[in-house]
Amino acid sequence: MHRVFNFSAGPAMLPVPVLLEAQKDMLDYKGSGMSVMEMSHRSKVYDQIIVEAEADLRKLLNVPANYKILFVQGGGTQQFAMVPMNLMKNKKADYIISGHWSKKAFEEAQMYGQATAIATSSDKKFTYVPAVKHLNITPDADYVYMCQNETIHGNTMWEIPDTQGKLLVSDSSSCFLSEPLDVSRFGLIFAGAQKNVGPAGVTIVIIREDLLTDEVFPGTPTLMRYKIHAENNSMYNTPPCYAIYICGLVFKWLLSIGGLEEMKKMNEKKAGYLYDYLDHSRLFKGLVEKKDRSLMNVTFKTPSEEMDDKFVKEAKAAGFDNLKGHRSLGGLRASIYNAMPYEGVVALVDFMKQFEAKNL
Repeated sequence: MHRVFNFSAGPAMLPVPVLLEAQKDMLDYKGSGMSVMEMSHRSKVYDQIIVEAEADLRKLLNVPANYKILFVQGGGTQQFAMVPMNLMKNKKADYIISGHWSKKAFEEAQMYGQATAIATSSDKKFTYVPAVKHLNITPDADYVYMCQNETIHGNTMWEIPDTQGKLLVSDSSSCFLSEPLDVSRFGLIFAGAQKNVGPAGVTIVIIREDLLTDEVFPGTPTLMRYKIHAENNSMYNTPPCYAIYICGLVFKWLLSIGGLEEMKKMNEKKAGYLYDYLDHSRLFKGLVEKKDRSLMNVTFKTPSEEMDDKFVKEAKAAGFDNLKGHRSLGGLRASIYNAMPYEGVVALVDFMKQFEAKNL
């Protein structure tokens, strides 16, 4: 079996035990005589899959009883619209812009009301996270929006913003389930699965029940209303059945290794090893201020674009794939999500040391 170390930012690698379990179930899921991707979402067999997935996720994150877990489609990008459509009652919202994705969400929100950028780190090309303690929050803002981990720029908002009592919404796509998270601090959390949890096609939304109302932006499509998804247990229309099934296997895998506390230790160990090398390298340079570095997406560069390209090419030939930085930023990026083994990071650093020795 030929497996590369896949450092893609998403769709990203999945845990091998999960892939093997899915392989075992491919033709006949637990005696049903069919694959999960063939079965009716209304069947008792599939109902058990989605019910177990929700229960395991609730257990992993200690999700309070007054929060609903939804499995929706459209990716994180659709949430940029769904959030203001459903939550912008006063037609006002505040956004903390710490990178590409929070900026995209901010621009989308302007279609539905007055979106205000109350903090930004664009002045230094998002190489840090803006201060979130003494924010100038709009008095009648409906919510404050943040992106917990900026996948492209490789920064993380380690401190939960002081919203002065306002509802807090978080795009947690690229760090979801990488460590424990106090769900009760947020009104809504969403995460596209294809980063850290499962295949592309499903987005997880965790939303406080009091936010599930009929008061939405005029013209909001039925399928863009959180309340509709909640009332129908994510089954108003055909959900992304197979993607949810894989997510469910990932949840069970996380529980089997000790949960999110254990996962956090593993992620800190992996990122620490790579950042330690970058801090001492004479060829490679990290792009984000130390205090704001992501454990999931490590961004760095060499002295030139030509050298970056050479590194990507040689790394791929050596079995290290998808190390090119995002097209909007350039440089290099190693995404080391939950499924990336420590051995993969060690092997990458060994290769980087060899490349450095040959190119200085």
